[in-house]
This record gives sequence, C-alpha cells and structure tokens, in this order.
Amino acid sequence: MRQKRAKTYRKLMHLYTLTFQFREPYQVLVDSTMCKTAVELKYDLVKQLGVALQGEVKPMITQCCIHELYLQGRTMQPVVDLAKTFERRKCNHREAIPGDDCILSVVGEGNKHRYIVASQSHPLRVKLRDVPGVPLLHINRAVLILEPPSDATLKAKEAAVGKALHAPAHELPLLEPSIHRDPPRKKKKGPKGPNPLSVKKKKLKPAATPEVTAKVTAKRKRDGGDNGDNVPESSNQAGTRRKRRRKSHSSLETSV
Repeated sequence: MRQKRAKTYRKLMHLYTLTFQFREPYQVLVDSTMCKTAVELKYDLVKQLGVALQGEVKPMITQCCIHELYLQGRTMQPVVDLAKTFERRKCNHREAIPGDDCILSVVGEGNKHRYIVASQSHPLRVKLRDVPGVPLLHINRAVLILEPPSDATLKAKEAAVGKALHAPAHELPLLEPSIHRDPPRKKKKGPKGPNPLSVKKKKLKPAATPEVTAKVTAKRKRDGGDNGDNVPESSNQAGTRRKRRRKSHSSLETSV
C-alpha cells in the first residue's frame, strides 16, 4: 500500500475509533460477492483486510450469505471453502433471505455492534451509507479500497463533538450566573513614567557631623559673621583695627 493511501486510511480509522468506539480486532462482515471476487483474483482477503484497516481483523459471514453460495452450484465450492474459514455470525433468520437484506438487518439502524462491511454489491453499499458509523470496503482493480465516510457519519461526528464541547441541559442552570455576569472593565491607559533603569539616582547629601559644623562656625567668625548683621559692634571694630594695624605694619616694612 502506498504511503499516502495508508495515511488516509489511518485517519479514517482514527475517526471511527474516537467517535464510534471501534476497537481491535475489527469485526468485518464479508458477503458472498466479496468472497467470489477474492477467489477470482486469487486474493489473500484476510491479509489485505489487515493491511487496509492497519490492525487486527476478525472476518465474519452470515448464514444467509453462505446459503446464497450453496444455491449457485458446485462451481462455487472454492468460494464456499473460503467462506467457511470465516467466523459464523448468527443472523437469526429461520429462512434464508438475500445476502444484502441479511447484512442490512445485522448492521441495523445504528451499527451498535461496530461492524465493518466488505462487499462488492454497490446497491448494498449505497444503502449502508445512510447508516452512521459504518466503514465500507470493496475491491477495485485488485486493490482493497476503504471508502471515505458518508454524510451521515460526518453529521454524527459533528453532533458528538458539539455534545462534548457544550454543557448538558441539567447543568445549564448552574452556569447561568456566570453567563450573565458583566464583562470585566478594561483599565484606562494613562501616561507612563520614565523607565526606572534609565533614570539617574539622586545623590544623597552627607549628614552634618560635629567636626564639619565646628569648621563652618569658625570660618564664619573669621569672615566677620553673617555679613555683620548679627555680630556685636565691639567685635566689628576689633576686626577693623586688626586689619588697619596689619596694613600699617606692612607699609612700614616696604618703606624701610
């Protein structure tokens, strides 16, 4: 089997596994027409069923389909021998009916037993496409084909997905307060401040120590106080006298 076809068949079986709970070994209902074609083409039907479905298979056939082969004479003996190797599926028909009708009655309206139908009968496959969850197989030019899912199967899949996503009816009253709750208000965006990593840190002024305070006080006294406003008059006069004496002393030295 080609890689592209194998990938497609793997996806199809994954769909049937997830949605309709198909499990290995897959139960494959084979009818009389499929047995005839397999013998004519010398086809290893059981092996090819496992290759197409990519898993272990359990071929099955109904009593009505075997009876249909018996009615066609001794020429069908190889076909009957092949059909006898399959597991017998009880159809509960007291009198034999046509194979197509028997397969339809066994599958039923919902395929609750999860059968895969392998048939060369086109009218039977058309009727089975109305039943959701029925994989169909047929041989085309010596190649076993797994047909794409029918519309009924796809609708059933969508319904199952919707049911899984939505809450059940008995839980809806519990969810109503949260459904009708006001939506959260959006925060207003205002002007943003500067990036704190790009802003220079402020330099902290060093705390004044007693030594620094004493030096500042001495300097102010030397300079004559705070512009002479808060200094007594006697201290101002003494300061001026000292300056004059210094001037006179320096002038004497220059003259000498």
